[in-house]
Amino acid sequence: MNATVSNKITILSYTVAISFVVLMIAASVLLHNQELILPEVAAMAVAMWVYREPGWIRRSSTIFIAPTVTAVIGLVLNQLQIAYIVKVILTLMLIMLFLRTIRSNLAPSIATGILPLAIDTDEWSFVVIVFIFTITLMIGVLIFGLNKGLAKKGSIQYRYMLVFLALSFCWIGVCWVSGYQQIAVIPPIYVVVFESLQKPKYNGQMALKQGLALTLSVTIGALVFFRIELWVFAALVDMILMLALSHVFRVRIPAIYAFPLLTFVFPEEQVMRLPLVTLAACLFMFTSVLLYKKVELKRTSKGESI
Repeated sequence: MNATVSNKITILSYTVAISFVVLMIAASVLLHNQELILPEVAAMAVAMWVYREPGWIRRSSTIFIAPTVTAVIGLVLNQLQIAYIVKVILTLMLIMLFLRTIRSNLAPSIATGILPLAIDTDEWSFVVIVFIFTITLMIGVLIFGLNKGLAKKGSIQYRYMLVFLALSFCWIGVCWVSGYQQIAVIPPIYVVVFESLQKPKYNGQMALKQGLALTLSVTIGALVFFRIELWVFAALVDMILMLALSHVFRVRIPAIYAFPLLTFVFPEEQVMRLPLVTLAACLFMFTSVLLYKKVELKRTSKGESI
């Protein structure tokens, strides 16, 4: 495949993915249903249809099964009459247990599982919406054969699920102690942290790029949200700016496409605090991942030398 053809396919893929996201926002506006907006769908559309991330598309059935089941987990736990922090902790634990059971590391499943807690929904229509959007994404993968040639089983380091839970609980604890427990749940950050732990190599430059890109993406999203009243147009502007951001930073982080859409589903007072909270969460979480990876590398090096 020559460069010209490849560029045309990439442009077409971006166009289809962004159009899908904008149509989701348009459907929400037309039907007056805010729950139709699933931020993680934007990340999944770009990751699956444009980046063609192997870990996200190698098992087609998992694309809709995992996010739908985790959405049920989050929805059910959100209805329990227990402390919010306890809900979050139990939800994350059950999500990891479920992913371990089905032998998957599909990171978007974390976002769909904790989103019901973040937006405080108890409507079962949320699960139906997750199912419809994710099965549409799967159909797109199958129709265009985006997962052809990929092995059905990938390498999964299950110990990182425990590490992910430990880091998440530490961050939740920090939020609880500081009195900001309601914004302890920022789905895109959890997704990126989980994926970062799975990377065989991770360094300070990667952590810095991730933190800056995510913080800028939500800051841009907040500015667009407060400046542009027409949601459909705002979403289109968001997606174009995120495309520019990814090229400026030379990163492929699907979560930056999800972040601006959080402004449409979060309460307005939380949207105003999102950039600062995101910066704090990125500093804490990605620094923790980096430190863990350095310790792990030292242990591996010692083991090899022995």
